Amino acid sequence: MKITERLSDKVGKKICAGAVVVLMAFGTLLAAPFVMPVTGSIAEAADRPVVINSCAISGDQVICSVSCKSLPASDDGIFYLYADEVYEDGANGKIAAKTSRARSAQFSFALNLNSADSNLSRKFLVAVRRGGRMIQVSNEHYITNPEAAATHTSVRMTTGKKGILPDQFKLTSGELQDLGIKQVVYNMNLGYLCGTTTDAQYPTITYRYDGQNYQFNGKVVNEYDNIIKVFNAQGMEVTMAILNNGAEATQDLIHPLAKDGHTWSALAWPGYAFNTAEETGTKHLEAIAAFLGERYSGTENCGQVDNWIIGNEVNARTECYYLGTDDLDINVNNYVKAFRIFYNGIRSQNAGARIYNSLDQEWARKSNPGCFLSKDYLDRFNYYMNREGNIDWGLSFHPYDAPLYDPYAWKGQAIYVKDNIRTPYITMQNLHILTDYMQQKDFLSPSGEVRSISLAEIGFTSSFGEDLQAASVAYGYLVAQSNPYIDSFMLFRQTDDTHEMESNLALGLCNTDGSHKMAYDVYKNIDGAAAASAKKTASGIIGMDIDKMIASGTFLTR
Repeated sequence: MKITERLSDKVGKKICAGAVVVLMAFGTLLAAPFVMPVTGSIAEAADRPVVINSCAISGDQVICSVSCKSLPASDDGIFYLYADEVYEDGANGKIAAKTSRARSAQFSFALNLNSADSNLSRKFLVAVRRGGRMIQVSNEHYITNPEAAATHTSVRMTTGKKGILPDQFKLTSGELQDLGIKQVVYNMNLGYLCGTTTDAQYPTITYRYDGQNYQFNGKVVNEYDNIIKVFNAQGMEVTMAILNNGAEATQDLIHPLAKDGHTWSALAWPGYAFNTAEETGTKHLEAIAAFLGERYSGTENCGQVDNWIIGNEVNARTECYYLGTDDLDINVNNYVKAFRIFYNGIRSQNAGARIYNSLDQEWARKSNPGCFLSKDYLDRFNYYMNREGNIDWGLSFHPYDAPLYDPYAWKGQAIYVKDNIRTPYITMQNLHILTDYMQQKDFLSPSGEVRSISLAEIGFTSSFGEDLQAASVAYGYLVAQSNPYIDSFMLFRQTDDTHEMESNLALGLCNTDGSHKMAYDVYKNIDGAAAASAKKTASGIIGMDIDKMIASGTFLTR
């Protein structure tokens, strides 16, 4: 989340600031089709003659099917299937299988799940022997159905879209239930989760994965267990954002290109790109993914997390998901590798889990030149997903007002918010542009459906009047509720944050002293028995019937 114009720095990275305090609390307790430019590694990939059509788990085996229009030259008439680790490129990994060269061919080999030779997170490619060298003749392809191996699957806790980032000090106060909250979003900082503990009551957890032992802080894990179970007990679907904050216990998880001394602004929370370039960090990520997928599957009496967000606003390179290069392709390529690790690791344990990327609202305008446009990042992410094996990934999007402190969710500034694909920002006001864009054929899931879209972070300020915030909350929620492609509306936040308020971002439904703002009652009632009254209040502030406004797609600017 950024403040545009007045402030260029990322403020708060709100979703990145909750987990530490929580542990303290619980420790004591349709657009034109996108055309990918053919440059660099993409151009090279386009020239490869062999296509890997599928790579899927079948029992304890992996079956890869390939085809080609013309047979690549070969010294021995053999196709070799390489199994590369994500940090390897080209024909440098292990040869998993081989078969006779043909227009259509199939490879079969052992999955070797949870062993030193596991193929779960590897990428596969076809090579031929030519002139005494191995030459890559296909693009890379990953296993796309890790859920086929899952043994800890639970029924998802899906009951509604209304969500919030909860106040860690009010988890059992009854406010979440009073508000009618159906979903909550929270953070999991790996720097605190991983490593050892000196607390004898909560000893270090040793988790053996792929033949190696990994350590998790027993006290921190227990605190996450408790908080997740509190949410579950209140019937709430849990979304957890996995963050890489660079603590001592997880230095190996930091990508080497992110270890260049980069610093953050005073309000920003450090977020490093995951290490997919080195063996130690990559293997650690794989173990973490499996551990989380198993423990929080709902089958281990530790709580159930249905949705996992990998990183936070990853297009905001210098502020949220740091990698020391401004090359879009390098950034996305490395993020995709990490995303694949978490996707395959979590879903190989719990087939019902959904895995999301995370992008901000800066669709076609940057507030910080060191970051990437969310549209560009989304396009390139989708390109790699299709090229390397389409999976059921989800999109987590943050459609804040532009600027962030703008109090009129239903009537944005014309310079920032437009009703077409060239809009600088996507807000709640023009959210349909995003969902229309995601209906393009090339963006659909493997089953041909529009992907799950979660508004995992969205907030409205009361700094310029509680009435404007209340109307904005009502408008935002009703827009999300009316859009069939939106699966969650996570209001940011339950209680004001004093640091954010310094930038006119009083985003909570409650004041810092705990008293309720006008928006609290509006959000509470907007979808219940008193919905008509809440809508009447919002309509009076807006000056137009809010239901008619949303149903007609009325687009106002100022």
